[in-house]
Amino acid sequence: MALAHVASLRSEDPFRKVGAVAFDFDNRVIGTAYNGLAPGFNADHEFWLDRDTRRKYMLHAEVNLCSLFTRGNVKLIACTTKPCTSCAQMLCAYGVKEIYYRDDYPASEADAICQLYSIPLIQITDYPQIISALEASSPSS
Repeated sequence: MALAHVASLRSEDPFRKVGAVAFDFDNRVIGTAYNGLAPGFNADHEFWLDRDTRRKYMLHAEVNLCSLFTRGNVKLIACTTKPCTSCAQMLCAYGVKEIYYRDDYPASEADAICQLYSIPLIQITDYPQIISALEASSPSS
């Protein structure tokens, strides 16, 4: 989960930063990804101000992650947020065997989709936390 969190920090979306990491059947990391715009597209500052307008252009972390592997090569995906309905469908189609997430996304139908396809969908709340150097050096720490 810590790797997915680090990947989320790369997102340029000021409203929601989502990261994901894929592991193969030998538990090796085969890719990390985050939500963002299509590679090579550079949006101006105004683009980011209206969340509702820009949302339809954002590529989800899971979509970007699936572009890094082929079907059947991934055992486990860890995401900072429960996959949305479409991403859960896609992860099932790619043959992912287990999905872990940190933050809930109540609007998602991922629970039902994963149950139908017998894919464990597990929320993880106990994992190594990442503390920035600034947080670690503050007097309240």
